[in-house]
Amino acid sequence: MPAYVTSEVEVLDEELADPYRTLAEASIRRSGGRYIVRGALPEAVEGTWPSSQRVVVVEFPDTDRAKEWYASSEYAEALEVRKAALERRLLLAEGCLSSGRYRPVSNVHRT
Repeated sequence: MPAYVTSEVEVLDEELADPYRTLAEASIRRSGGRYIVRGALPEAVEGTWPSSQRVVVVEFPDTDRAKEWYASSEYAEALEVRKAALERRLLLAEGCLSSGRYRPVSNVHRT
């Protein structure tokens, strides 16, 4: 069942954000992930959304692959750059079954 990594992002340093994006994209692809939304400014139809924050959504084949990506040595390099480039909240959620039902994710890695 697919899993989705959602990131709420505020760019702190645009010059560092570009190398982060390059490193992150390569590591995501190597882990079987693909971008669904990349750097979009969402429209808040309920509540508010800070104009400085963007959203990124990445789909992985399953939660194990998403967790492996996050813990990978390939992504570790991107994480080092991210510390100075971006402020963010990163979320992992399992997708729905084709019936629309869900199965709760347990033991999600928290950082």
